[in-house]
Amino acid sequence: MFVDEVFGISPDLRESSYIDRGDLDSRLKKSLRRTNHVALRGPSKSGKSWLRQKVIDNPIVVQCRLNKSFIDIYVDALSQLGIKLTIKSSEEGKLKGAVKASGTLGSALLQKVGLAVELSGTKADSAEHEPVGQDIDDLRYIADILKASGRRLVIEDFHYMSTEDRRNFAFDLKALWDYQYYVVIIGVWSETNLLLHLNTDLSGRVREISVHWSERDLERIIEKGSKKLNIEIQSNVKKSLVELAYTNAGVLQSLIVYTLDEANIEERKIKKQYLKDIQFVESAAMFYAEQLNPIYQQFSKLVSSGIRSRPKSTGIYAYAMETIMSASDETLIRGYKAKDIYEVAHRKQNRIQLGNLKTILEKIPSLQVDKDGRGLILTYNTATEEVSVVDRQLLLYRRFLTISWPWEEIIKNDENIEEELEGDSQE
Repeated sequence: MFVDEVFGISPDLRESSYIDRGDLDSRLKKSLRRTNHVALRGPSKSGKSWLRQKVIDNPIVVQCRLNKSFIDIYVDALSQLGIKLTIKSSEEGKLKGAVKASGTLGSALLQKVGLAVELSGTKADSAEHEPVGQDIDDLRYIADILKASGRRLVIEDFHYMSTEDRRNFAFDLKALWDYQYYVVIIGVWSETNLLLHLNTDLSGRVREISVHWSERDLERIIEKGSKKLNIEIQSNVKKSLVELAYTNAGVLQSLIVYTLDEANIEERKIKKQYLKDIQFVESAAMFYAEQLNPIYQQFSKLVSSGIRSRPKSTGIYAYAMETIMSASDETLIRGYKAKDIYEVAHRKQNRIQLGNLKTILEKIPSLQVDKDGRGLILTYNTATEEVSVVDRQLLLYRRFLTISWPWEEIIKNDENIEEELEGDSQE
């Protein structure tokens, strides 16, 4: 058995290093048995998807992207069931459109919920059920089809949806609950009970589970995987690995692989292997950070440049990023309030105004994602007015950073920064 079969990031669950931390498995199972929606929240690479794979059998998984409408959730979900959904209009908790089966499974489901089919063929023994288009004028039809499939709808990366679409879907969740269909929502958000903030009618109808890791939980990952590989990792090395993981299982998984590479431990052997030198962890972290250079340099360049390509654009993004990325790990994990960012940034450039700063902070998510709407690293919560780190790898990266951040040059070389700030304030 090789190291990368036990440790490391993988889209598929790796039993050899998977642990049930804080009895989350049983808590999720219990919540799924009850008449409520379930929300799983936690930072990127915290193991939310592995937890879902471990506990939920054969779900309908819909992946959100930045510009994905909440209506697309239904279109995507039904397409996985062999049903084409065409939306004509939608309102709060209501939906009008048409459904048509595109396969045997879809046809069977439509028949199961009492939607129309027609017979074709000349002989009774060769007659087949053919789907016909059926208008629907209520979200109940969608709920009935999903229930008839016997599968749970899981919505991944809910945080990528716009605030408006999240709010619209939160109202649909109330309607789906009324129709006795319960959904699992997975994403990254800092405040407790985001869905209740979006729709207070969901009170008592959503069970939120926070996916977080204690240091002891992370140690158990190391111990379980090490046992599988017949490796003994010394306590000081284990402690260093846990510290640099920033309470994130995904960061830990990657860091362990790089550390074992540095120690030239590649696979399980009959004779126990020992990892004693903490220097292997430091070297692995440096290597890890170097591998992340393209990701975080591009991210910081995009965000700190902001909308500078426009006439009379601003250097406020650069000042905001410099301020945000100078904050402590704890502040970025907990959430950095806009007014606190303003106070620091304003002292550096007194033309920065709080209103303008909040406006550009709201744009941070859209500036950093790729063309497919992926790659969120920092997020801004408009409800709490806080910036928080979504990707904990960023914290390790900046600790071992050996090159300059793009905003340093922007601020240094921007001779017309005051004119730009003044121009932007009038936009």
